[in-house]
Amino acid sequence: MRYEQVQKGRFIDRPNRFIAHVERTDGEVETVHVKNTGRCRELLVPGAVVYLSESANLTRKTRFDLIAVEKKTETGSRLINMDAQAPNRLFAEWAQAGRFREGLTSLRPETAYGNSRFDFYWERSPERGFVEVKGVTLEEDGLALFPDAPTERGVKHLRELIACREAGYQAAVCFVLQMAGMRRFAPNDRTHPAFGAALREAARAGVEILALECAVTPEEVHITGAVPVDLREKEAVR
Repeated sequence: MRYEQVQKGRFIDRPNRFIAHVERTDGEVETVHVKNTGRCRELLVPGAVVYLSESANLTRKTRFDLIAVEKKTETGSRLINMDAQAPNRLFAEWAQAGRFREGLTSLRPETAYGNSRFDFYWERSPERGFVEVKGVTLEEDGLALFPDAPTERGVKHLRELIACREAGYQAAVCFVLQMAGMRRFAPNDRTHPAFGAALREAARAGVEILALECAVTPEEVHITGAVPVDLREKEAVR
């Protein structure tokens, strides 16, 4: 997926989950929409280089979306896509290209099942199944981690995927790592142990656990392939 009219700036502050103040390269301070309502405290630090995409909607209160940030590392910086809408779009592109299951006859977003609503429902005769997609922006020295904050909703999704497997459907949770260069993915047990426990339970129940990393530039992001998933029942070894 691509972004149009991308500009560079420096992060100043974030008054609330939805907006931030950014100094553009021309020195003008702009109030921008943050396309990720997560905490992202390790990313949105004063002075961080960020990238903005200009909206074509002239009636919006904010002219720009904050879509990516450069995170400082020991060897330089890592560009991380922060668009919370990107993971579902990226998974759809990846699956439609035949990289999830060859020969899909249907891939339908936002599909209800019982009291649940999953990101995708798919069919490939005689198989059918559900996929829940999670975006990942937290990393530590090449280890991608989810979640970055407690998520009871995430635990609920995993329980519902287990129920789908028990009902005879295929089921998968796909973690889209919105960055490149990851060694592996692991549940963030320090932040939310219950999520890690639920993810391991889901894996034992036959739910497929995928972690897909991306190539990221300010203007474009796309899935490049899978990274190993580490489900050892302890805090992941760095």
